[in-house]
Amino acid sequence: MRRTTRFCIRLTAAILPLIAPAHAADDPLLRPIEPDYARQWLSPEKPHRLFGNSYSVGFGGLSVVLIHTRAGLILIDGALPQAVRDIESNIQALGFSIRDVKLILSTEPHYDHAGGLAALSRDSGAPVVASAYAASVLRKGGADPNDPQTSILAPIAAVTKLRIARPGEAIRLGGVTVMPVATPGHTMGSMSWRWRSCEGRECRSMVFASSLNAISGDGYRFSDPAHRSQVAAFRKSFAIMRTLPCDMLITAHPDQGRGANCRSYADSAQARLDARLRKEAGAKP
Repeated sequence: MRRTTRFCIRLTAAILPLIAPAHAADDPLLRPIEPDYARQWLSPEKPHRLFGNSYSVGFGGLSVVLIHTRAGLILIDGALPQAVRDIESNIQALGFSIRDVKLILSTEPHYDHAGGLAALSRDSGAPVVASAYAASVLRKGGADPNDPQTSILAPIAAVTKLRIARPGEAIRLGGVTVMPVATPGHTMGSMSWRWRSCEGRECRSMVFASSLNAISGDGYRFSDPAHRSQVAAFRKSFAIMRTLPCDMLITAHPDQGRGANCRSYADSAQARLDARLRKEAGAKP
């Protein structure tokens, strides 16, 4: 009997690693989105301190930020579903656990930044915090017919545990205050986030900026009169971004903000929008 028991234990230990990956692959919240195209975004990057209580737990092409507070962790953005296990491993490498995450802040409901939110919310038990507009899109699995990119967007797992963030209404946890900053345009629900991190007596104003890039699916024209509100939203967001206290800028895609501050980030985005509008004006409808 003892020999049989020991054999069963050894057999279980041998086959368990073979079973676990298959189970993980079947997890509907972890199913890869655009795996070939997205691979460039998920180039590995070691988790590291940005400043004070703020850490990077993301990738070479997608930013994911962790803020340590006395009452737990705040996570900003969720990358793609196939990135979730790496994000959780990065959190663990810093000495924390995914279960320490108490709030997950979302910049936008596109699959490259929100695809992993449902799984991260499930694994942590934390709500996803987003603008009212973005929350309605996240509940529907990313579906938004008014999004300029709607024709080229992959669906995501619906997020069910949500909390609404209103511009100017502080998000507080464990002595840390994060302020939501509405920056619509790229999506009408886009939200940037700002907070302060300190090392001793030195403190810095941190900004995690949503994308301000005016891109779209084929056939969409920002110059169309029906899309004036989208262009107006962009211009308002540029103006807001220029005014933010901004000692350290983190952009949703790191290459968009490399070497930039909030003002230059907004200036570059405005230049791209203006160039797009000039191109559309010179093209036949």
